[in-house]
Amino acid sequence: MSLVNTALQPETPDFCSPSTGAGGVPSALRGEIAAVLPMRHAGARQVTLRYEVHGPAGAPVVFVAGGISAHRHVAASDAFSEPGWANALVAAGRTLDPASHRIIAFDYVGADGRLDAPIDTTDQADAIALLLDALQVQRLQAFVGYSYGAMVGLQFAARHPHRLQKLVAVSGAHRPHPYASAWRALQRRAVALGQLQCADAQGLALARQFAMLSYRTPEEFGERFDSAPEIVNGRVRCAAEDYLDAAGAQYVARTPVTAYLRLSESIDLHRLDPATVQVPVVVVAVEGDRLVPLADSVNLVEGLHGRGQLRVLRSPYGHDAFLKETDRIDLILAAVLRGTGATP
Repeated sequence: MSLVNTALQPETPDFCSPSTGAGGVPSALRGEIAAVLPMRHAGARQVTLRYEVHGPAGAPVVFVAGGISAHRHVAASDAFSEPGWANALVAAGRTLDPASHRIIAFDYVGADGRLDAPIDTTDQADAIALLLDALQVQRLQAFVGYSYGAMVGLQFAARHPHRLQKLVAVSGAHRPHPYASAWRALQRRAVALGQLQCADAQGLALARQFAMLSYRTPEEFGERFDSAPEIVNGRVRCAAEDYLDAAGAQYVARTPVTAYLRLSESIDLHRLDPATVQVPVVVVAVEGDRLVPLADSVNLVEGLHGRGQLRVLRSPYGHDAFLKETDRIDLILAAVLRGTGATP
């Protein structure tokens, strides 16, 4: 494995020690490493692992991973001011405060669209181990994973237990539910139809729009889009279509088609025997999550044989609750990382 200095943060040559921003608050840095990754279904491949680190080098280390759309930029900082995908959770005053924790995140293997091969969640877990080696991090205080990140976290806990104290797995289980896999299969077919028409972007946008229906709930749509349809240019247009169009366009603007296809497949390849996980796990489930039903989370906890605890959220946001219910997620993280005993 070799370290590659990156122009993203030229003023910080030492990737292990983030600089400080205004008021002495630790800032963030980015970097990348080149590594050879032995992949479960594709053999040894040369990959580039792109990461971002917040917080002081001596603080407890927490790895944060989100859904397949997530990336290394979890939160805004002095160095990188754009909002991150977990901006409300990795912030001053929160449990994952970069002033008191060292937060590490990375771009998933395959996220750049350059790897057109089956990608397993075990591959992501092993890539994280390689990254921690390069960053000279021996052990994580916690791995906090949401959705696909929870699947990857479970694999990391099973394959590298000596590197992890505890895992928080939110809206992710030991296997994909067949109903959810069927949703994703149809989304990938929408992409394939777009490719046949030389309309890759349109196919990917449609797949994302289908995905939004699986992420959210009928209750939320009933509250947000309960208005009569309109006739536009002789066609009927329902109230939710502007929202869906915007979601599709935003996704296409930042996601290569190959990355979407391979990471979507990766969710469906995921399989894990919970008994192989030997570290404490807090499993967070959401009632009404159509992709990860509560029953699957219960089965996961039962399979952990006393090493798992279950927290259940009631939320109209379904699978996306981890992005919307930030106060309640923070309470759970506080109970896990600070030992506050707080309940969501």
